[in-house]
Amino acid sequence: MDPSNRDAAVTGIGLLSPAGVCADETWKVMLRGESTARPDPVLEGLRTDFSCAVPDYPVRALLGHAVTRRLDPYAQMAVVAARQAVGDAGLDPGEWRSERVAVVLGVGSNSLHTYEEPFRLLRDNRSDRVSPLQITRSVPSMAAAEVALDLGAHGVNFTTSSACASGATALGVALDLLRSGRCDVVLAGGSESARSRMTAACFIQMRAMSSRRGDPATASRPFDTERDGFVPGEGAAVLVLERAEDAHRRGADVHGYLAGYGASADAHHPAAPHPEGRGARTAVLAALDDAGCAPGDVDHVNAHATSTPLNDVTEARLLRRLFAHDPPVTANKSVIGHALGAAGAIEAALTALTLRHGVIPPTANLRRQEAGAELDVVTGRPRTARMRTALSTSFGFGGQNTALVFRAP
Repeated sequence: MDPSNRDAAVTGIGLLSPAGVCADETWKVMLRGESTARPDPVLEGLRTDFSCAVPDYPVRALLGHAVTRRLDPYAQMAVVAARQAVGDAGLDPGEWRSERVAVVLGVGSNSLHTYEEPFRLLRDNRSDRVSPLQITRSVPSMAAAEVALDLGAHGVNFTTSSACASGATALGVALDLLRSGRCDVVLAGGSESARSRMTAACFIQMRAMSSRRGDPATASRPFDTERDGFVPGEGAAVLVLERAEDAHRRGADVHGYLAGYGASADAHHPAAPHPEGRGARTAVLAALDDAGCAPGDVDHVNAHATSTPLNDVTEARLLRRLFAHDPPVTANKSVIGHALGAAGAIEAALTALTLRHGVIPPTANLRRQEAGAELDVVTGRPRTARMRTALSTSFGFGGQNTALVFRAP
């Protein structure tokens, strides 16, 4: 079946995650279903002193010393992922109509990686020593700005910030931009790191992060009855999106199609989800309607599943109510931790790869599910399945919900 002319073709994927520094590496590790969490020297001394970190990669060789020094890790990863995605899509920035190329990236909050020194300088009344680069290396909008600067993309350019749904929101907005005719190509996704000491300290005080210090590899355990919080992660995912007819016309290799986007607000609590998942339900049903699908059409769910006590059980009960046919579910954060604003984009990329390969990566560390909230969660080994349509969910603080529907190529 040909995709709807409202669908956006995913023609390129760039991906840096704790599982690898490109899409192929990440996919291979995801199929093993083993957590990447390890002790983290950056977080030493904190109650959560472990994380899922992106493996070392030659950032200075890729970006040059001056650019590397200018950018915080989240922006470095965004630029590298965008380059990967454009190369994978077979696009040449020297030849595209740059004013028709948009960049929309999700970042949940300010990067705080390099703020400890400025805070100390302010405390010591030495504000004249604060770096003039501090703002431009850390504000969320610079992820999109630096990608545009690197690749010469002169079209629509901004960052979406909807907490842990930010990366998924960016993809949904990109779909709307393509449908409106405002651009021809969108580099969309997200980039963020939860490995800042200040970021981690704040989440620790909220009791949102796992404190399973004795065995970090078992700490991220979505849907498990013994879950005690998420594991900090990081990464970036950038997808090249084009109108399906444009992608077909130029003979592009298509990974899949972004077919539906739905979003909502719980308007319930600053941090806790609505106990009945009302806002999440609204977002999922809106995404399905946007894609011209019914709940029974969904063959697979890539769940938000943070490994926090409230969120997981709320999501599990929602999925049970919506999908009576019990489609197989996976929870990527069990392997790669929680990359905050980048998580929805990383999981969207993995959802597209799942449909393309016809294989669902397993969820790590799941031993026993909540009574009355059981799902068909894939565990132990990858599961081969015939899949046409998949749903990816992302839910954030403030009750901000985003759902994306993907179709197989």
